[in-house]
Amino acid sequence: MISVIMVLASGTAHAIWNMLAKKSENKQFFLWIIYIPATLLLLPSFLEEIIKPATPQGYLLLLLSLIIQGCYAFFLSQSLTYGDMSQVYPMMRGIATLLVPLIGVLFLNESLSPWGWMGLICIVLGFCITSGMNFSRSKNVIPLRVILLTIAVGMCTMSYVLVDKINLQHFSPVVLLEVSNIGFMLGLMPFIRFKQVRWKKEWKENGVVLMMGSILSPGSYLLFLFAMSLTPLTYVAPLREIGTVIGTLAGIYLLKETKELSRLVSAGMIFAGILLIGIWGL
Repeated sequence: MISVIMVLASGTAHAIWNMLAKKSENKQFFLWIIYIPATLLLLPSFLEEIIKPATPQGYLLLLLSLIIQGCYAFFLSQSLTYGDMSQVYPMMRGIATLLVPLIGVLFLNESLSPWGWMGLICIVLGFCITSGMNFSRSKNVIPLRVILLTIAVGMCTMSYVLVDKINLQHFSPVVLLEVSNIGFMLGLMPFIRFKQVRWKKEWKENGVVLMMGSILSPGSYLLFLFAMSLTPLTYVAPLREIGTVIGTLAGIYLLKETKELSRLVSAGMIFAGILLIGIWGL
């Protein structure tokens, strides 16, 4: 039950900080700066644990996680720049939601009940509907460029979740979160023009939002890491998609994106799938 609460809180926090990033004018800079406080705060604990002897596999997986996070940061910023959040957010989350449980069953000896698989199917169908790809006459079909970007985000999400799930055998969630923070920031740095940033003005105008993002973004993944350490990945990964429902509704009602019946129906299907997995998934 504790892991379920952590995952649902993680998904909710993830959707909120993505919405804040979508609203920001300079998305790369916003995504970069919100990771500074947590990275500095966790650095002493990270250094203390990382110098202890570990297996070569563990260090290799840490490096792989850092690289994947860098790619994830870049593709995420681009997808939020060019696409509607109420469409791209469900798509990028949906790819990982489908693939992570399948890989968990095939390679990590995990399982879902028949009700759990039914819930997963509901979630995937919800993602297909909200993408608009099944409605050729829709005026809001997602451009190919945005689809490719969101697919890249989804593949990165799937990859770092699986790598970190394995690496929980070698390091604590705190170390994995710090590596994820560093990788995320490194992935964004080449695209930020630091000389043009007005630091005082940025803090004065967006200080509250930046503080919210600096708590919600790393906090979201830390909750998920702890949940993964307690519960099979096949079970907790789909539950995190409560954030998809919140992200879709936030995009429509807070960001004033196009309000289509298909997006609302898809959010309902995803929520129904989450309930099936959460109650009868194991």
